[in-house]
Amino acid sequence: MSDTPVQTSATVLTVRQVQDYHAMTLVAPAIAERFRPGQFVAVAVGGEHTARLVRRCFGVHQVQSDYGGTVEVVFADTEPGTGWLAGRRSRDQLDLLGPLGRPFRLPRDPVSCLLAAGGPGGAAVFALADTLLRRGCQVHFVLAGPTARQVFGSRMAQRIGDSATVVTEDGSLGEKGAMRDVLPRVVQETGADVVYACGPTGLLRSVTQIAGEFGLPSQVSVEEFLQRTGACGIGACMTCMLPIHGEDGVTRMVRACADGPVLRGDRVRWGDLGTIPFDALGAPRVLSVTEGGSK
Repeated sequence: MSDTPVQTSATVLTVRQVQDYHAMTLVAPAIAERFRPGQFVAVAVGGEHTARLVRRCFGVHQVQSDYGGTVEVVFADTEPGTGWLAGRRSRDQLDLLGPLGRPFRLPRDPVSCLLAAGGPGGAAVFALADTLLRRGCQVHFVLAGPTARQVFGSRMAQRIGDSATVVTEDGSLGEKGAMRDVLPRVVQETGADVVYACGPTGLLRSVTQIAGEFGLPSQVSVEEFLQRTGACGIGACMTCMLPIHGEDGVTRMVRACADGPVLRGDRVRWGDLGTIPFDALGAPRVLSVTEGGSK
């Protein structure tokens, strides 16, 4: 099996509404057999004759062996491109590229794993959960969202996880609050050894901070940031850059698609996303200007 991504014409099997999101299952055997949890796919939108040239990047919810290999993605209808995708029907063809990006690093031994997720991007933790469970790990879920309709997979988490905690901002499902309100307690109750997270950037930042306070390693998928900033999915366009500080203390700009989407949470400079920090390697230097002219 090669790690090289493939571009293929994938057949739409189903598109179904799941709460406030859409779950699309695509027949794509070549991508399914290469996929590792945490990787994503890039979908062309708008059909053959369209001005929408930018692919949409989605984490993979699950792969199945049906029909030779299927890939399922979950997304929200938030703009014309995702609106077009939501309108696809069975047997439609989509141009699909994948699997792309770096996957989650898996523990060598069976350990207690805490999976934190929110929004449609949080669907990607379930492919990870399946792999961790097959390796004998304990899997504990914490799912968060503004409302019950914006929490994906709560029933599945309760069915397959060793524990599942749900928190919503309005209290319509599970506990009332946010991820940061319940995560410290769940870390202690589960004896977590590692924390994985998928979802909105704010959630990832909270998860990383709390994991750090407990001395736990965190791996986060910055798929939502990639969706907002990325254009190609393969590292060519350089639009999804974000700052990472390395073990040597030097900040470098990396690509969310090719160098991610899975990154060490404690390496991301969350407060500087969308910028090039002045102290980043290769950052533009501001020229000193005096009354007599520039130096």
